[in-house]
Amino acid sequence: MKRTIVHADLNHCYAQIEEMKYPALRNVPMAVGGHEESRHGIILAKNDKAKEYGIKTAETLRDAYRKCPELLIIHPNYGDYMYYTEKVKDIYREYSDRVESFGLDEAWIDLTHTTSLFGDPLLTARTMQERVYNELGLSVSMGISFNKVFAKLGSDLDKRKGFTVISEDNFREVTEDLSVDSLIFIGGATTRKLGELGITTIGELRNADPVLLKRRFGKNGLLIWHYACGHEDSPVKRCGESRERKSISHGITAVRDLKNYEDLHMILIVLCEAIAAKLREEELEGQVVSLYLRDNELYACSMQKKISHPTDLAEEIVKNCELLLKQRYPATCFPEKPLRSVSVGVSSLHKKDDLYLCDLCGVEEKRKRENVLESTMEAIRDHYGPEKICRLAVMMDRKLTDFHPKEDHLIHPESWL
Repeated sequence: MKRTIVHADLNHCYAQIEEMKYPALRNVPMAVGGHEESRHGIILAKNDKAKEYGIKTAETLRDAYRKCPELLIIHPNYGDYMYYTEKVKDIYREYSDRVESFGLDEAWIDLTHTTSLFGDPLLTARTMQERVYNELGLSVSMGISFNKVFAKLGSDLDKRKGFTVISEDNFREVTEDLSVDSLIFIGGATTRKLGELGITTIGELRNADPVLLKRRFGKNGLLIWHYACGHEDSPVKRCGESRERKSISHGITAVRDLKNYEDLHMILIVLCEAIAAKLREEELEGQVVSLYLRDNELYACSMQKKISHPTDLAEEIVKNCELLLKQRYPATCFPEKPLRSVSVGVSSLHKKDDLYLCDLCGVEEKRKRENVLESTMEAIRDHYGPEKICRLAVMMDRKLTDFHPKEDHLIHPESWL
C-alpha cells in the first residue's frame, strides 16, 4: 500500500495565536518577541503585516524596529501556545493514531490506513485543515507525500494555508530546481559546503556521487542524498510514543556581556544544574559534554569531550566545561572577546545504572553524596521556588544569574535525527 504522510504546519504559529485571541492585531505590523532589556530580544514569529516590511524570524528587535518603527511587539505567552497547538493536534488524532509532533506547531500524520474509515486520504487532509480553521480560527499549511521529508518540504512551499501534494510520480519535477536548503536538516553551513562542490539544487544533489558526499560529509552526506532521491521511509510515531532523547541542553543570552572567567563560571553553574536536574528526572546519564560560546561580535565556537564515566551531576558537568575551556584557552580559560551567550549540552545518553562500582579511593562514595546533595537542592527549589537555595558562587552577581532554565519556556522543534 502506498503511504500517505501529511506534514501540518501552523503558519507563523505564535503570532497567529495572538491574532486569533485579539483579531485587531491582524491590522497592524506585529511580532512575538522577547525582552530587549534582558537581551532576549529576537523575533520569534511575525504576522503578514510585519512580513511586508521584511521582518524575519530570529532577527534582533533592534533590526526589526529599524525596518518598521511602529512594529508592535507582543511578549510570548507559552502557556497559550502549548494549549492551542495541543487542541490542533487533538483534531489530527481523531483521524489517525499516528501523529508525531515536531515542536509545538508542526506534526506528521500518517493517513495510509485510514481509507476504510474516512475515504480518500487527500480529502481527509483537507477536512483536518478546514476543521482547524473553522473550529480554532487557525490556518495550517499541509504537505502530502509518500514520506516525511517530502511532506515537510511540501508544507514549506506554501505558507498561506497551502496544500501541496508531492507524489512518487512528480517529486523529481517539483524538487528539481529547489535550493538544497529546502530539505530538512540542511542548514546554512551544509548549503555553503555543497555549493563549493557545485551542488545548489535538490536535483543536483540527487545526481551527485553518493561516495563523494559520504567522503565529504560522513554518514550525513549519504543521508541527505537519500532524502533528495526520495528514499526516506521512517515511520510516523504513534500518539504517545516518546522520541528517544539524544541530548539535554540549556543556553542563555546573558543580561550583560561576560567579561571574565568568573562571570562565565556563574552562568555555567546555573545551566549545568538545570541539565543535571533534567537528567535525574528522566533517569538518564550522559558521557559527552558540549560547550557553545558566542562573543559580542557574534563569533561562535563550540567544543565537546567524552568524559571517563557517564554522569548526571552538575558538579562534574561544570568541571568538564572548565576542562574544555582550559584546553581551548590555556592562558585565561576565557576567550579574547566578551561573551554574549553560552550553551551547555550533555549527549550520548542512556538509562542510569544504579550499581556503583567499588573503588579504593572513595570516588563513587563521593559521587553518591554529591547526588544526594544536588537532588535535595532541586527538591527544595521545586517545592519553594528556584531562588530559595543556590550555590554561593552564583550569588556574586544575582542580576547575571537570575534566570531559571527549567522554567523559561523557549520552545524549539526537537531533533528528528
